[in-house]
Amino acid sequence: MDWFTAPGYEVARLVFQRGLAVLYLVAFLGAALQFRALLGERGMLPVPRFTERVPFRRSPSVFHLHYSDRFFAAWCWTGCAVSVALIAGLDRLLPLWGAMLLWLVPWALYLSVVNVGQLWYSFGWESLLLEVGFLAVFLGNDEVGPPVVVLFLLRWVLFRVEFGAGLIKMRGDACWRDLTCLDHHHETQPMPGPLSRLFHRLPKPLHRVEVAANHVTQLVVPFLLFAPQPVASAAAALMVVTQLWLVLSGNFAWLNWLTVVLALSAIEFPGAARSAPAAPLWYEVVVLAVAALLLALSYRPARNLLSRRQRMNSSFDPLHLVNTYGAFGSVSRVRQEVVIEGTAEEVPLRDGDWKEYEFKGKPGDPRRLPRQYAPYHLRLDWLMWFAALSPAYARPWFGGLLERLLENDRDTLRLLRRSPFPPDAPPRHVRARLYRYRFTNRSERRATGAVWERTFVREFWPPTRLERPARRP
Repeated sequence: MDWFTAPGYEVARLVFQRGLAVLYLVAFLGAALQFRALLGERGMLPVPRFTERVPFRRSPSVFHLHYSDRFFAAWCWTGCAVSVALIAGLDRLLPLWGAMLLWLVPWALYLSVVNVGQLWYSFGWESLLLEVGFLAVFLGNDEVGPPVVVLFLLRWVLFRVEFGAGLIKMRGDACWRDLTCLDHHHETQPMPGPLSRLFHRLPKPLHRVEVAANHVTQLVVPFLLFAPQPVASAAAALMVVTQLWLVLSGNFAWLNWLTVVLALSAIEFPGAARSAPAAPLWYEVVVLAVAALLLALSYRPARNLLSRRQRMNSSFDPLHLVNTYGAFGSVSRVRQEVVIEGTAEEVPLRDGDWKEYEFKGKPGDPRRLPRQYAPYHLRLDWLMWFAALSPAYARPWFGGLLERLLENDRDTLRLLRRSPFPPDAPPRHVRARLYRYRFTNRSERRATGAVWERTFVREFWPPTRLERPARRP
């Protein structure tokens, strides 16, 4: 008997690898289409400025060696091409070592992006994609059965994702303990989806059931991943169902889908196991050495899980090999949104002719139903949610955003759904105002057609104009 491999998991490996390749494609596509305004040479948080002050050892990236917008774009589109090749199954046509190298390429490419991404790439699913992507390098192809050790490490990641999220909730906001968080969450989450209003309007007793079920799935079920089959498969399937429920209720980039892909790797799908050749000795040595390294690096994330000062979504090494995860340790009771407006008037009046910019994902026009974007990640929209929570989140980049709107910067406007100004006539002034948003009830929706009701709170950013007509280099 080959102790090193688990022949019954070939289907699970195939589903996991193709799903991961799709998510790599989504990540690289988002980077290619959004980076110029966010991180480019003339972006809000330019990569060259970052690499000047942060050494390579703290954020390993090829862009420490060279950066240009054209080079960054080529890097991301290369990642897209490799992802498509993996989706098509090119790794199955290569020798084992070639398949491993092919899976290493998107991991290395995306690591370079994340490590210079700054605030735009400060989300837990970036590290999760890198950690899972690194494990995929050692999962093998049709030449060998799926290695037991790597399958175990994938479950260890899934355990930390779910159990970490459960612990941060129980240690955080009291509403998780009294089962009332979902009275607010569907309305105040970062980016609602088209069904979020319906979820919000569910009866409160059902919200209590949702929270209780979440606690069971995140605090009890993860331990069953390490139980014998079919218990482990049932536990993973329950996690899949829970994650699909979250997919329906909001937009969380690829976090839910990557968790689904992880859970599928733990399911022993029915069917005859294919007899694969014994794994070569060099492969066993490499896999066991990597596993030993990752288990050693797991000490700090595991200690973090047990700490009363548990940290969410943190990396303990610059390669993002083993990380800590968590989500929504606290839940906002009130939704606030930053609304950006511009005017062509020479002298801006408080109640003058101000026109609103529309974002793709975040709430704006009260009559507009939220769209479904996940697993695609609208990075500017997400940071706008954080900006509404506190101006401190916006300080590094918000002024740069307004400056680019005053210039009708083409790359910035591509991040938006609609600009109220023609390309050849930028606004003279822009401002930002803070509004409270809430979902309308049935009678309000029927009477007004509006999805949201909004109320002015205060000025967020005073009317601003360019000091100079030309942009700084």
